[in-house]
Amino acid sequence: MKTQSRPWYRYAIPVGASAAVGLAIAAFVIALGNSGGHGTRVVEHTRVVQIRGSGGLNARAIYAKDAPGVAFVQSSGVTTNSPFGREQGTATGSGFVVDRRGDILTNAHVVDGARRVTVRFGGSGSEIQAQVAGVDNSNDLAVLRVDPSKVTLHPLTLGGTLAASVHVGDPVAAIGNPFGLDRTITAGIVSALQRQITAPDGFTIQHVIQTDAAINPGNSGGPLLDAQGRVVGINSQIATGGNGDANVGIGFAIPITTARQELSVLERGGNVQHALLGVGTVPGRGGALVQRVQPGSPAARAGLRGGDLIVSLGGTRVGDPSALAAAVGSYKPGQTVLVGYVRNGAHRTTHATLAQHPTEVLPSGSG
Repeated sequence: MKTQSRPWYRYAIPVGASAAVGLAIAAFVIALGNSGGHGTRVVEHTRVVQIRGSGGLNARAIYAKDAPGVAFVQSSGVTTNSPFGREQGTATGSGFVVDRRGDILTNAHVVDGARRVTVRFGGSGSEIQAQVAGVDNSNDLAVLRVDPSKVTLHPLTLGGTLAASVHVGDPVAAIGNPFGLDRTITAGIVSALQRQITAPDGFTIQHVIQTDAAINPGNSGGPLLDAQGRVVGINSQIATGGNGDANVGIGFAIPITTARQELSVLERGGNVQHALLGVGTVPGRGGALVQRVQPGSPAARAGLRGGDLIVSLGGTRVGDPSALAAAVGSYKPGQTVLVGYVRNGAHRTTHATLAQHPTEVLPSGSG
């Protein structure tokens, strides 16, 4: 493979299929591992992780506190797309306990479509069958459920609001099962906030945490923890720099605030609804330039058309297509928002009642 000057973001091939796949795909690597032939030893990284001021824990204390609540997740019959077509096999990832009822939070790409899912707590633990209670592919989140009478559950503490609990430079630790190595802990810092990654269904996940804590295939669905041992993110994807599937110091975690907003819906097996405006946009001068309006969409009914420059939505300034997607994503289907736009040099406003977005991304749409 020819090395690029910019990083390659690739989806991993997460199944143990019969054909070996060695071709790169220009996308994000989902940190999901194959299941075959790995040991079960515990790797503990004892680098000191200290929070601002007093009261922080080091990596050893975080591991002792939270590792018992991290699960090894194995999914059978997962189907994935590869250069050789659609393949089925067994995939492995991570998850963590959120309550004593038996609910386990993980990534959607770890379990979605699987015929059978099992979890195990620790290398010496027995496999327990799990049910997929709910899946949201647009935010790459899923909830599994196990029988609480069959295992001792150790729920992890979920962090609070992102703005209040996570800052760039804060120490963090990740616990998961990279390459099948049970309950591995790695440590690092929050490298950046407000990143965006692509969800399994092609939509954009907003407000993502970037970290240099080592995340590798098999870490998917595991917790990203602050120095108090609280979950601040769900580890999901890595950038590889075009050098294979291994970590190069750029990992991404879905913020726990996103999971909190829909956790109760996923636990009930409900469908998480995401709003749709129905436009395809590109960067414009001071806004999101509309290239296409989906027929019959909220944007079409509101009178928007190609060439309009959207500059605000619901009172929030829109500087580019990603800002528009984030603004639309902060609303629910059925809500009416005020859209500010520029047409032929004149500033205008219109009201749009947002719809529910479809199950797959629009060919040229961003909101």
